[in-house]
Amino acid sequence: MKKGSQPLVVGMIPLETRRDIIVHLATRADQLGYDAVSLPETWAHDATVLLGEIALKTEQIRIGTGILGIWGRSAAQIAMASTTLNVMSNGRFMLGLGSSTKQLTEGLHDVHYKAPYKKLRQTLIQIRALLRGERIPLTADSEARPLQLNLPPQPEIPILLAASSPKSIRLAGELCDGWLPFLFPRDTLAGGIAHFHEGAAQSDDSPRTQQIIPIIPTVVSEDLETAREKAAWIVAFYLIMMGPVYRNALVRLGFKQEVEAVLAANVGKKPAIVPDEAEALLEQVTIYGTPDQVQKQLHAWYRAGADMPGLMLGPNLTKDEVDFTLKAFRG
Repeated sequence: MKKGSQPLVVGMIPLETRRDIIVHLATRADQLGYDAVSLPETWAHDATVLLGEIALKTEQIRIGTGILGIWGRSAAQIAMASTTLNVMSNGRFMLGLGSSTKQLTEGLHDVHYKAPYKKLRQTLIQIRALLRGERIPLTADSEARPLQLNLPPQPEIPILLAASSPKSIRLAGELCDGWLPFLFPRDTLAGGIAHFHEGAAQSDDSPRTQQIIPIIPTVVSEDLETAREKAAWIVAFYLIMMGPVYRNALVRLGFKQEVEAVLAANVGKKPAIVPDEAEALLEQVTIYGTPDQVQKQLHAWYRAGADMPGLMLGPNLTKDEVDFTLKAFRG
């Protein structure tokens, strides 16, 4: 099957914190013709600073946040970082946002996680206005005069939203240029896309290009069992260690039995197991296998409606393992 014929994003799991490996991923992906590289931000590197380094060490690949939480910075700070990175990269920046989780918001940023949908809408509206060169629409009760950025407008910066509930997916369609589903089963993607288009139909903005960019845990190995084991670890980690958000979404999407099987298989252990009875879930939310196998799985995501799938590599890879994975899709 032909490699490199359709748009493709690559990134790494937030647990990967080795700066040299992250930069290596970006520069090799640039050399191999990947369309974009995205960096998440959790409780380690400041993604915007690291993307600044990557912007200066790459030439063609788009760079993006995948994702920035909306609680750690003001809308103005996000807009300033976005415009700066877009200038540094000669117009290659994409802004990925999300509501993050209660634990990360309150446990790290010391900010109350309340009314996340309202916060998302407010933040998106404010960022969009600032990028257009407008004054920020203030929401606080203040006599202060609304300000605008002291930079040329950059309305072309795409804003992408990570979302899993129908309401937030519709918000992505209404206010954003793309949707970033994560751990969203491939065969249910069409339903999410329908919600996205419902939101787009409610938009007051002029028509814009919008993309579906699912973020997919991806493991490539010459040995199928090794690949499955590593993919299972990623899924188990997110279902057990990252709070209820992904569990609840998967249950809502029809994978209750599989979620319960994963939880039961990991009781009293460090999360690592996806039992055989939950294999359907593993196959629906990840890409894993040998180079030939993962090519076929990737194309199934395109057929499901993905415009530009995002491959999320696991942690602790060597540079050779990063290269092996990248070449499996763009060799």
